[in-house]
Amino acid sequence: MKPIIFTDASCDLPLSYIEKNDIPYLGLVCHFKGKDYEDDFGKSIPYKEFYDALRLGEMPYTSQINEYRFIQKFNELLKYNRPIIYIGMSSGLSGTVNSAKLAREAVISENKNADIIVIDSKCASLGQGLLVYNAVKMREEGCSALDITKWIYDNINKMNHWFVVEDLSHLKRGGRISATSAAIGNILDIKPIICITEDGKLKNVSNVRGKKKAIRFLVDKFKNNVSNYERSTLAISHGDCLEDALHLKEILIKEYKVKEIIINELGAGLGSHCGNGMLSLCYIGNS
Repeated sequence: MKPIIFTDASCDLPLSYIEKNDIPYLGLVCHFKGKDYEDDFGKSIPYKEFYDALRLGEMPYTSQINEYRFIQKFNELLKYNRPIIYIGMSSGLSGTVNSAKLAREAVISENKNADIIVIDSKCASLGQGLLVYNAVKMREEGCSALDITKWIYDNINKMNHWFVVEDLSHLKRGGRISATSAAIGNILDIKPIICITEDGKLKNVSNVRGKKKAIRFLVDKFKNNVSNYERSTLAISHGDCLEDALHLKEILIKEYKVKEIIINELGAGLGSHCGNGMLSLCYIGNS
């Protein structure tokens, strides 16, 4: 029986892919321009409108998906009598997965036959998206829910997330860097390089001067932690800087003959914390 692959919009996969593969999802609530919106792959808040507002000084913030919404969604999906695999945003970045776990317990207490697996991806954005992408691929190849779950847990800690951040004001607001560091960084054109650690948290691993050098940093990380470049599936997300994303893609294709690269904009859920100009490269590496 084909499992249902369920996720949240923080996976940042293209809406066309989500709809084509009939992937159910929930989204963080984004408080934007005095109203609450669900992060839903750019439907409620078009990407362009969102990032234009950020450039004008808008400072949105987000709320996790609560237990009640998960209970509703799990009960809705149980009507199909199929196993459910929820692949959620890292618990190191949001309490959303914990809400899903509590909802699972509540639903199972009322329905002992409910087959629900909740996975803390320890990932975010298209790192999480690549886990969803591969889970869907395995499902279509006939793999069971247990096979898919095992593959995900085997590969969570191999998922590489490398982010270049352009607008330091959002990192400052989130407490990731000090106000002094943000001010100096903006003056000197410093681009922080951030990764997601094995415990699913953000870590500033380096600071590079200029976007060109920062992009080369991402490429070199890929080069040094992947064995079979041509067979890799890569994912690039960006905060309204498509030109940078396409430039990174061009380098990866030219230098390493990568054939499959997913590109999409960073949604409102994560874009609220990373801001304009964020560029990321995600892939499954050797470690």
